Amino acid sequence: MIESRVELGAVPGADRFLAHWGLIVVSCAVAMAEAGLLAAYAPAARGLAPQVTALPPLAIFHDLRWLYSTQRSWLWFTLLLAGLLLARSALNTALVRLAWPAQLAPPRPLAALRSALAVTAFSCVLISPLVSLTFGVAILPFSWPFLAMLPAMLLIALPLSHAGVADTWWRTLPTLAAAGWLLAEFAMLTVAAAMIAILPTASAVPVAGLAGFVNARAWYGLTGVAARAVDGSAAAAPRPAWHGWLHRRGPTLWPVPAAPLALAVVIALLVALTRLVFVLGGNRVGEPTGHPVAWLAGTALEREALADSWHHPVLEVAGFGSWCCGQDRALVKALRATVVQQFSYRGVNRKGQPLPYGAAAADLPLAALGDRIAAQVWRLHDETGKPVDVVAESEGTLGVYAMLARHPGVPVSSVVLLSPIVAPGQAGFRGANGTGMVTRDELHALVWFVGGLSPFGTSGAETLINSVNSVGARFAAVAARTDRVRLLEVIPLADAVTLPACPLPPNVVVVPAFHGELLGDPAALRAVRGFLDYRPVKSMPVMRTTAEIMAAAASAWRMPVHAPPSPPCRS
Repeated sequence: MIESRVELGAVPGADRFLAHWGLIVVSCAVAMAEAGLLAAYAPAARGLAPQVTALPPLAIFHDLRWLYSTQRSWLWFTLLLAGLLLARSALNTALVRLAWPAQLAPPRPLAALRSALAVTAFSCVLISPLVSLTFGVAILPFSWPFLAMLPAMLLIALPLSHAGVADTWWRTLPTLAAAGWLLAEFAMLTVAAAMIAILPTASAVPVAGLAGFVNARAWYGLTGVAARAVDGSAAAAPRPAWHGWLHRRGPTLWPVPAAPLALAVVIALLVALTRLVFVLGGNRVGEPTGHPVAWLAGTALEREALADSWHHPVLEVAGFGSWCCGQDRALVKALRATVVQQFSYRGVNRKGQPLPYGAAAADLPLAALGDRIAAQVWRLHDETGKPVDVVAESEGTLGVYAMLARHPGVPVSSVVLLSPIVAPGQAGFRGANGTGMVTRDELHALVWFVGGLSPFGTSGAETLINSVNSVGARFAAVAARTDRVRLLEVIPLADAVTLPACPLPPNVVVVPAFHGELLGDPAALRAVRGFLDYRPVKSMPVMRTTAEIMAAAASAWRMPVHAPPSPPCRS
């Protein structure tokens, strides 16, 4: 029987979108309510508010990020997860019924709720590893895992794009319309987050309302396809024994679970692509070809050259997956008439030579890393009699934070951070005392799995991640308050997706590049040379503006933070 459409918030006899005023009101009001709460209590996370009434895969990604950022023990996680499943399923059920065409009978409430519960639980299982990866990016923010997470999330979401509407979704593949609505929602939510981040805090509520209106339109478009399939199937033929909301005249019902099979193919493809990336990049992150040459700064020839040169010696600190040591390096060529010594993650020998190391040697606690950089700086200072300039990249920048925090008197004059890890520790777990256990355990399992596909082994960067989780934010904050050292940060444009959504400081230069490639990038090396020569460094305002917009847009898909990270966002 057809239920009263007035009760469901629609005008009888009409099937225009605007006639579904109940759908529009609920979608907009819920999004605006979350935006208002976040603007008041967690303004740094207000960009997530429009996603609360999005289509199921995107909305569940929203829910799980909040869950993973607030849960404590396994018991609390279980209780919060149960509440999340019920709340999300109830909201999706209401949106489906409100979006159903006015002239057709909507699905029964209990049947719709049961289907929504199954879809929500299944989606949580599939999406949770991606949320763990997003959590890891909040601890150790750099662009490569984030850039991998986004397409992976969309690839998993696409086979689920119709799952919130039809109870036979598992035997059908999504239509082009369903996939189109999900991708349109993704684009709209990204733009909405950028607007919310750039505009004043109070603007979050009206922008969330506009996004809720688009969410309602997406629900209306997606539900209309399913509802008309029901009506056409019922008129054309008797209901088959395995009846559902979609039948033979709707999307094809396969005799096998089509959607789960499509998801299995997607997951297998993601695993294969991850392995392929490590294989193709093996020469860049593995052991060097040939025999590494340990190079000693401070030989008689170099001391003679330094006597006639005002340049400070330079310590080059490469990032995770690097190797040591060799003379034919881009930084050495860029800094002519300058002694450049490569830092070794294993330390130096008795003669002051950096010890050769391979790809896995950089998985160190930050305290030990900072101490080893400081020790090599002191040795280079003693050999040359001059203050030392430091050029560090990626993980090396974390080591510089630790060095400046733990060794305030270290003889460093200037520091250049290439592909810096900006604002580490934006989120975190608290260890083995029961807090954050689920997040910690799942993240460690993900590191173990991805590490097994990489040259680094199953331990991956677990020691580094745990250390950044514990002390990374504190070291970065202490280093940011150090005003006796000249500082330049050169950020690749790709890393903008992990920057905090706030104006960049004046000592930041943005170059078009990917993370971890700046020690060989001509534009970055020109900036390094000019800075160390005390010449003005040319910035590209267009690049800075683009980076700030990208950071604001990417905030839609990062972990929620309760306060703006500092550095670099300051009041």
